[in-house]
Amino acid sequence: MRVAVLALQGAFIEHEQKLSQLKVQLFEIRQRRDLDKPFDGLIIPGGESTVQGKLLHELGLFEPLKKRIEDGLPVYGTCAGLILLAKKIENDERVHLATMDITAVRNAYGRQLGSFHTEAEFKGIGLIPMTFIRAPYMKEVSEEVDVLARVNGHIVAARQKNQLVTAFHPELNDDLSVHQYFVDMIRETSGRE
Repeated sequence: MRVAVLALQGAFIEHEQKLSQLKVQLFEIRQRRDLDKPFDGLIIPGGESTVQGKLLHELGLFEPLKKRIEDGLPVYGTCAGLILLAKKIENDERVHLATMDITAVRNAYGRQLGSFHTEAEFKGIGLIPMTFIRAPYMKEVSEEVDVLARVNGHIVAARQKNQLVTAFHPELNDDLSVHQYFVDMIRETSGRE
Protein backbone atom coordinates (compact mmCIF):
# COMPACT_ATOMS: atom_id res chain seq x y z
CA MET A 1 0.00 0.00 0.00
CA ARG A 2 1.17 3.48 -0.88
CA VAL A 3 -0.51 6.72 0.20
CA ALA A 4 0.01 10.06 -1.51
CA VAL A 5 -0.05 13.25 0.56
CA LEU A 6 -0.95 16.49 -1.20
CA ALA A 7 2.05 18.64 -0.28
CA LEU A 8 1.20 22.02 -1.79
CA GLN A 9 0.47 23.89 1.45
CA GLY A 10 -0.65 23.19 5.00
CA ALA A 11 0.03 20.47 7.56
CA PHE A 12 1.18 17.71 5.20
CA ILE A 13 4.36 16.80 7.13
CA GLU A 14 2.36 15.90 10.23
CA HIS A 15 0.21 13.49 8.17
CA GLU A 16 3.38 11.95 6.75
CA GLN A 17 4.67 11.39 10.28
CA LYS A 18 1.46 9.54 11.22
CA LEU A 19 1.65 7.34 8.13
CA SER A 20 5.31 6.58 8.91
CA GLN A 21 4.35 5.57 12.45
CA LEU A 22 1.83 3.15 10.91
CA LYS A 23 4.59 1.80 8.60
CA VAL A 24 2.70 2.91 5.48
CA GLN A 25 4.66 3.82 2.34
CA LEU A 26 4.02 7.39 1.28
CA PHE A 27 5.10 10.09 -1.11
CA GLU A 28 4.25 13.72 -1.76
CA ILE A 29 2.24 15.11 -4.64
CA ARG A 30 3.73 18.49 -5.57
CA GLN A 31 3.42 18.57 -9.36
CA ARG A 32 1.60 16.91 -12.24
CA ARG A 33 4.23 14.24 -12.92
CA ASP A 34 3.85 12.94 -9.33
CA LEU A 35 0.47 11.51 -10.42
CA ASP A 36 2.35 9.05 -12.65
CA LYS A 37 3.49 7.16 -9.55
CA PRO A 38 1.11 4.44 -8.34
CA PHE A 39 -0.82 5.14 -5.14
CA ASP A 40 -3.78 3.61 -3.31
CA GLY A 41 -5.04 6.57 -1.27
CA LEU A 42 -4.71 10.33 -0.94
CA ILE A 43 -4.58 12.70 2.03
CA ILE A 44 -5.56 16.35 1.55
CA PRO A 45 -4.24 18.23 4.60
CA GLY A 46 -5.50 21.22 6.51
CA GLY A 47 -4.25 24.65 5.55
CA GLU A 48 -5.81 27.30 3.33
CA SER A 49 -8.48 25.77 1.08
CA THR A 50 -8.50 28.74 -1.30
CA VAL A 51 -4.73 28.55 -1.81
CA GLN A 52 -4.76 24.77 -2.22
CA GLY A 53 -7.66 24.98 -4.70
CA LYS A 54 -5.83 27.62 -6.75
CA LEU A 55 -2.60 25.57 -6.77
CA LEU A 56 -4.46 22.41 -7.81
CA HIS A 57 -5.61 24.26 -10.94
CA GLU A 58 -2.31 26.02 -11.66
CA LEU A 59 -0.29 22.80 -11.39
CA GLY A 60 -2.68 20.73 -13.53
CA LEU A 61 -3.60 18.47 -10.61
CA PHE A 62 -7.27 19.42 -10.25
CA GLU A 63 -8.99 17.42 -13.01
CA PRO A 64 -6.91 14.23 -12.69
CA LEU A 65 -7.36 14.10 -8.89
CA LYS A 66 -11.08 14.87 -9.12
CA LYS A 67 -11.51 12.05 -11.65
CA ARG A 68 -9.57 9.56 -9.52
CA ILE A 69 -11.67 10.40 -6.45
CA GLU A 70 -14.89 10.07 -8.47
CA ASP A 71 -13.58 6.73 -9.79
CA GLY A 72 -13.15 5.45 -6.21
CA LEU A 73 -9.68 6.48 -5.01
CA PRO A 74 -9.81 6.56 -1.19
CA VAL A 75 -9.28 10.14 0.00
CA TYR A 76 -9.04 11.69 3.45
CA GLY A 77 -9.46 15.45 3.86
CA THR A 78 -8.77 17.28 7.11
CA CYS A 79 -10.08 20.80 7.75
CA ALA A 80 -9.23 22.57 4.44
CA GLY A 81 -9.36 19.14 2.79
CA LEU A 82 -12.97 18.84 3.99
CA ILE A 83 -13.76 22.19 2.33
CA LEU A 84 -12.04 21.12 -0.91
CA LEU A 85 -14.15 17.94 -1.08
CA ALA A 86 -17.50 19.58 -0.14
CA LYS A 87 -20.14 19.96 -2.86
CA LYS A 88 -21.40 23.12 -1.13
CA ILE A 89 -19.71 25.76 1.01
CA GLU A 90 -22.04 28.02 2.96
CA ASN A 91 -21.68 31.72 2.10
CA ASP A 92 -19.24 30.93 -0.72
CA GLU A 93 -20.12 30.47 -4.37
CA ARG A 94 -16.81 28.72 -5.05
CA VAL A 95 -16.52 24.99 -4.80
CA HIS A 96 -13.38 23.03 -5.40
CA LEU A 97 -13.25 19.27 -6.02
CA ALA A 98 -16.94 19.00 -4.97
CA THR A 99 -16.97 15.19 -4.76
CA MET A 100 -18.66 14.68 -1.36
CA ASP A 101 -22.34 15.36 -0.63
CA ILE A 102 -21.76 17.72 2.29
CA THR A 103 -22.30 21.40 3.01
CA ALA A 104 -19.32 22.91 4.82
CA VAL A 105 -19.31 26.03 6.97
CA ARG A 106 -15.86 27.68 6.75
CA ASN A 107 -14.12 29.02 9.88
CA ALA A 108 -17.23 27.91 11.76
CA TYR A 109 -15.62 28.38 15.15
CA GLY A 110 -14.13 31.78 14.39
CA ARG A 111 -10.59 32.73 13.49
CA GLN A 112 -7.39 31.53 15.18
CA LEU A 113 -8.70 32.45 18.64
CA GLY A 114 -11.61 30.08 18.03
CA SER A 115 -9.26 27.10 18.05
CA PHE A 116 -9.80 24.45 20.74
CA HIS A 117 -9.07 20.89 21.83
CA THR A 118 -11.61 18.34 23.06
CA GLU A 119 -12.34 14.63 23.18
CA ALA A 120 -15.39 13.07 21.54
CA GLU A 121 -16.74 9.78 20.25
CA PHE A 122 -15.77 8.69 16.74
CA LYS A 123 -18.02 5.97 15.34
CA GLY A 124 -16.18 2.66 15.15
CA ILE A 125 -13.19 3.93 17.14
CA GLY A 126 -14.42 5.36 20.46
CA LEU A 127 -13.29 8.43 22.39
CA ILE A 128 -10.46 10.29 20.63
CA PRO A 129 -8.66 13.64 21.00
CA MET A 130 -9.72 16.34 18.53
CA THR A 131 -7.84 19.57 17.80
CA PHE A 132 -9.77 22.28 15.94
CA ILE A 133 -7.92 25.20 14.30
CA ARG A 134 -10.06 27.72 12.39
CA ALA A 135 -12.16 24.65 11.73
CA PRO A 136 -15.18 24.13 9.53
CA TYR A 137 -18.04 21.82 10.34
CA MET A 138 -20.66 20.14 8.19
CA LYS A 139 -24.05 21.82 8.29
CA GLU A 140 -25.76 19.26 6.09
CA VAL A 141 -24.96 15.83 4.67
CA SER A 142 -26.87 13.69 2.18
CA GLU A 143 -28.37 10.30 3.06
CA GLU A 144 -25.34 8.62 1.47
CA VAL A 145 -23.02 10.19 4.05
CA ASP A 146 -22.28 8.37 7.31
CA VAL A 147 -21.82 10.80 10.22
CA LEU A 148 -18.87 9.58 12.31
CA ALA A 149 -18.52 12.30 14.97
CA ARG A 150 -20.26 15.35 16.39
CA VAL A 151 -19.02 18.05 18.75
CA ASN A 152 -21.51 20.42 20.37
CA GLY A 153 -24.17 19.19 17.96
CA HIS A 154 -22.08 19.92 14.86
CA ILE A 155 -20.94 17.21 12.41
CA VAL A 156 -17.12 17.10 12.51
CA ALA A 157 -16.35 13.75 10.84
CA ALA A 158 -18.08 11.85 8.05
CA ARG A 159 -17.58 9.22 5.38
CA GLN A 160 -19.16 8.77 1.97
CA LYS A 161 -17.99 5.56 0.30
CA ASN A 162 -14.29 6.19 -0.53
CA GLN A 163 -14.19 9.67 1.06
CA LEU A 164 -13.39 10.49 4.68
CA VAL A 165 -13.34 14.00 6.16
CA THR A 166 -12.65 15.48 9.57
CA ALA A 167 -13.01 19.11 10.64
CA PHE A 168 -10.34 18.48 13.26
CA HIS A 169 -6.63 17.67 12.93
CA PRO A 170 -5.79 14.15 14.16
CA GLU A 171 -2.28 14.62 12.79
CA LEU A 172 -1.62 17.09 15.64
CA ASN A 173 -2.31 14.54 18.41
CA ASP A 174 -0.46 11.40 19.50
CA ASP A 175 -3.45 9.19 18.68
CA LEU A 176 -3.15 7.18 15.44
CA SER A 177 -6.69 5.81 15.30
CA VAL A 178 -8.15 8.11 12.59
CA HIS A 179 -5.18 7.51 10.29
CA GLN A 180 -5.53 3.77 10.98
CA TYR A 181 -9.22 4.08 10.09
CA PHE A 182 -8.21 5.60 6.73
CA VAL A 183 -5.59 2.91 6.10
CA ASP A 184 -8.28 0.28 6.82
CA MET A 185 -10.60 2.08 4.34
CA ILE A 186 -7.89 1.76 1.67
CA ARG A 187 -7.51 -1.96 2.44
CA GLU A 188 -11.30 -2.42 2.16
CA THR A 189 -11.47 -0.80 -1.26
CA SER A 190 -8.16 -1.87 -2.83
CA GLY A 191 -7.34 -5.11 -1.10
CA ARG A 192 -3.76 -3.81 -0.67
CA GLU A 193 -1.66 -4.41 2.41
